[in-house]
Amino acid sequence: MTQAAAVRAGARPFNELAAWTALRREEILEPDLPIIDPHHHAWLDGRGRYLFDELAADVNSGHNVIATVFIQSGENMYRTDGPVEMKPVGEVEFVNGIAAMAASGRLGKARLCAGIVGYADLARGDRVKPVLEALIAAGNGRLRGIRHNMPWDASDATSDPSSANKHNPRSRELALDPAFREGYAQLHKYGLSFDAWLFYPQLPELASLLRVAPETTVILNHVGGILGVGPYQGRRDEIFATWRKSMQELAAFPNLSVKIGGFGMIRCGWDFHTRAVPASSEELAAAWQPYFDVCVEAFGPERCMLESNFPVDKFSTGYAVLWNAFKRMTRGCSAAEKAVLYKDTAARAYRLTDLPAV
Repeated sequence: MTQAAAVRAGARPFNELAAWTALRREEILEPDLPIIDPHHHAWLDGRGRYLFDELAADVNSGHNVIATVFIQSGENMYRTDGPVEMKPVGEVEFVNGIAAMAASGRLGKARLCAGIVGYADLARGDRVKPVLEALIAAGNGRLRGIRHNMPWDASDATSDPSSANKHNPRSRELALDPAFREGYAQLHKYGLSFDAWLFYPQLPELASLLRVAPETTVILNHVGGILGVGPYQGRRDEIFATWRKSMQELAAFPNLSVKIGGFGMIRCGWDFHTRAVPASSEELAAAWQPYFDVCVEAFGPERCMLESNFPVDKFSTGYAVLWNAFKRMTRGCSAAEKAVLYKDTAARAYRLTDLPAV
């Protein structure tokens, strides 16, 4: 969803979010609990500015975040020349610079962008191999995987800004495309994981993809793409039941982990982005708890990780309040389960080592 569409749907302009989220301040819950944030972005384009300074300010807002993983964010940092398929290498080059700055330790404890997930057009089939090699070289040891977005929905955001946001027609049934599957099969050969981002009606397509390449490590983003706007509005219970069944079926694949988060996206259908004062962590946790419970029950804590999805979720809440909400959602978990949910699953899935002492 573009910034213009978000504003039309009742959200604030991106450059006003920091001041708005600051209206809600809370005491940090469990401030010593180590966290790896396995999903955030960085950009400087029509969406606004979210680079090193903005990311560091959020990460250092009170919780014990020791490392983060950058997830591909679009074309804003792509190379401007050269072969089209190689342009995404520029994003990894740029983000590796952020990671190098953070690795000095002089700008905060957290290892920002300790892991990097970039983009390569997997629909190129085996012709994607030189692109993967270039991305690995650009990551300087930090590239961990690839995300080739798959969301597609019939509703059209150009005519209805509150819709689910129609994506590139190429995304329709992308996981079933033979050329895409050929490119996807290269990931394991290069030691790379796959971040799966799609909407909940497409989850059976992901199951089909997992069957043909069970050796590839896959991380499902944003609990599988909850929708609650446009044609999905007012159908939360029905959608929840369909989503839960798909998630329970996906849990049968041992190579799949799930990121619990992304609830702050406007397309999820909650009204938190419209509030004069941001919602409290209690309100957020109450709304999101059922999704957390389904994921942990189906996958077990050892295949679940909590994610910020910042700055996208900043339309609904601030970073510190978001993690407070998660900590309320995990109040019934043991210390061992919390260690897995907040740190260990992400460290394993993204092969993160040499982290700051906790």
